[in-house]
Amino acid sequence: MPKTSKSFPFHRRASSAMLALAVTATAGAGLANAQTADAGAIANANGVTALTVRNFAGSTSVASAKPIGLPLSNIPANTIQAEIKALLSTAALGPSGGSAGSQGTGAQMSPVFVGTPAAEEGGSPQDFGTNNHPFTTARADLFTENTNTTYPYRAAGLLTFCTLGSCPNGNNAYCSASLIKRGVIVAAAHCAANYGKSQFYSNWKFYPAYRGGVAPYGVFGVYYVLVKTAYYNGTDSCAQYGVICPDDVSVMVLTSDIGNTVGWFGYWYGGGFTSGGLEQITQLGYPGGLDSGQYMERNDSYGYINSSLSGNTIIGTNMNGGSSGGPWIANFGLPSALTGETNGSFPQQNTIIGVTSWGYTATGPKEAGASPFTANNIQSLLYGTPGACTYYPGNC
Repeated sequence: MPKTSKSFPFHRRASSAMLALAVTATAGAGLANAQTADAGAIANANGVTALTVRNFAGSTSVASAKPIGLPLSNIPANTIQAEIKALLSTAALGPSGGSAGSQGTGAQMSPVFVGTPAAEEGGSPQDFGTNNHPFTTARADLFTENTNTTYPYRAAGLLTFCTLGSCPNGNNAYCSASLIKRGVIVAAAHCAANYGKSQFYSNWKFYPAYRGGVAPYGVFGVYYVLVKTAYYNGTDSCAQYGVICPDDVSVMVLTSDIGNTVGWFGYWYGGGFTSGGLEQITQLGYPGGLDSGQYMERNDSYGYINSSLSGNTIIGTNMNGGSSGGPWIANFGLPSALTGETNGSFPQQNTIIGVTSWGYTATGPKEAGASPFTANNIQSLLYGTPGACTYYPGNC
């Protein structure tokens, strides 16, 4: 079983007003009945639904965790027409903004052996699928060196949790996630809640830089979880109900500021794309179909905005279930020192612009989609009321 950090250097800044809001919202909406007994209090305000976790020291097992199913779309894909439309139009991304990341100190703690995930269906790398969308998917390691404890890779990790009724049966689930503040992670909303059912999952644990059964920096619980209310209650404007949505994004406050050690990614909303809605994207995650989810995988592809699919970003990829919630990163890697050269129009380094949200029912297309980061989702989840950084500024 994973060992949870016993020190909690996160900053509990929730006021009595916040607690009153949680009690009032829970009673008024009747949402408490949808939760397990140890789930905690729910607050619902300003388009955001937040869960204050009561039992954040509860255990989940990596060894019994299976990759949560990547939401699958049965909408016929017409990539050529979608790309032509994207190139001929100007992307409507709304207000833009974000913040930079940090590489942390890199000091390793005592590694914790947590086991390896349960095996899932296999997969074979391809450089493009039937949608003719080029990509490269490979293990994040180099041939002679593991990269999981180097920045920026180490700011990503494995996220285990209990889906409804799963943990009593000994079978919990896992997603991928990444740090965007010193003590805050971002994942997909479908790794936090059951779309349209007004139900949160439970017992989240984050394993930064997880590799081959070992959590080199430890295991950390989750104290506070936020998703957009429209996703929570099923009113999000999805192109396909519960699958292709504009707000499949969740923010979680950890019981540690481990980002001071492993670092964290920057994030950006409403920008980073060309005027035609294109962006070069690096995707990280732990798909169950590649190396049985034991190692971090990396995928590189160009992404484009598909306005007919809830404005989602589409990339070519061979990742499947388990990669859900993994970061989509612009300008990934160690920045170069410029000599007689200039930066491009969007030089922000190691900046997350979305997370893995869904794939296709058929395995042939080899594409995935991500809800776009916007002021309405990522920024409001961090700095709205309620918001991760609003109530826990020390974690940000």
